[in-house]
Amino acid sequence: MLFSLALARIGAVQSPLLPLYRAHETGQVLRRTRAAFFAAPGVRRGFDHRAMADRLAAGLPRPPTVIDADDTLPDADPAVLPPPPADDDVVRWIYWTSGTTSAPKGVLHTDRSLRTAGHWLGAALRLGPSDIGSMAFPYAHVAGPDYTVMLLEHGIPAVLLEHFALPGALAAYRRHRVTLAGGSTAFYALFLAEARKLPPGRRLLPSLRLLAGGGAPKPPALYHEVTAELGCQLAHGYAMTEAPMVTMGDPYDSPGHLAHTDGRPPAGMEIRIAPESGEIALRGPAVRRGYLDEPAPFDADGFLRTGDLGHLTPTGHLVVTGHLVVTGRLKDIIIRKGENISAQEIEELLYRHPDIADAAVIGLPDPERGERVCAVVEQPPNAGELALATLSAHLLTQGLARYKLPEQLELLPALPRGATLRKVLKQELRERFGGGGAG
Repeated sequence: MLFSLALARIGAVQSPLLPLYRAHETGQVLRRTRAAFFAAPGVRRGFDHRAMADRLAAGLPRPPTVIDADDTLPDADPAVLPPPPADDDVVRWIYWTSGTTSAPKGVLHTDRSLRTAGHWLGAALRLGPSDIGSMAFPYAHVAGPDYTVMLLEHGIPAVLLEHFALPGALAAYRRHRVTLAGGSTAFYALFLAEARKLPPGRRLLPSLRLLAGGGAPKPPALYHEVTAELGCQLAHGYAMTEAPMVTMGDPYDSPGHLAHTDGRPPAGMEIRIAPESGEIALRGPAVRRGYLDEPAPFDADGFLRTGDLGHLTPTGHLVVTGHLVVTGRLKDIIIRKGENISAQEIEELLYRHPDIADAAVIGLPDPERGERVCAVVEQPPNAGELALATLSAHLLTQGLARYKLPEQLELLPALPRGATLRKVLKQELRERFGGGGAG
């Protein structure tokens, strides 16, 4: 975090990468950005990021200079620094999202867009001087600067964790009397699971007043479970890498709105719903400026087409028509623990295995993860039967990040396809395998 903030202070263009990324994802980013410097954190949680950085750099036509990023900054007089950047509307941030295709999309942000999102988030959550926050997700996620701006604006402290896991993180949360926690739907479920291990009447985190987050759909029943069993409020929002703050639940809103919606947008964020399809479109100062080397899906009025479906009530809340706030997705992605995973990216790597003739990767409902990754495979004649461990080993050798690995494998003689375009019928696969566990 300190390294990133120092780069921001001198006006450098930076592209934060999730520590979960491995050679496949990191190599794509290096080739796309043509970065001059690559800051690697060394060995973290048993993985040597510096060694990976050196290998990747050596294979590029114009190798970046690899430097150590251990958050240790030299002692120096701030007075000798150049003036801070004067133009807040220059693109200085490139964040990455899986989106709909195998190649990651570089999302272009400015200081103004990120600062606006953080300001809106703090206002929506109604922070006070006695609040103590917590950051359970990587700072390199687009929510990192979002949350950091919120903390700085309100002058409140936060517990930062190298790695979030329960029950291990609870001791620090209790010691520092955290009042604000969360991250995504999967985090809410993790806290609930720990609370259910306690004797009746005992609160998991007595100081906690609010769980807040976004990044994945929230079942309405989960709201009622959190408020009843954790003894705190739950405010869920709608956001994406392209717009880190779109809507957020108001902790003082009605239980009906908090359970069944993602809240309302702040002043300055415009939401338009396409009358024919129900697709959500956005316009406002927190919306990203474009994609790196790709056309941006803005309409003629400057609204960003999100590929997400939903609608608004007369009160301006984004609401459900079924059991999810966002009623459907045009994008072929899987949202696992709040992280977007491209199905096509995994499918293209699976095709390289000699015992796979065709493959479809789908997301299936999962109470802990939100969605789990399931690979449905069609094998060529006379191929040996695949096991999930063999599949995972193949993907790891291709450099895929571990958090994207399938947790369920299903084998079919032939994938179901449409009669005309022969497109794989993924909805049929979701209905068939949605009730199963990991295979």
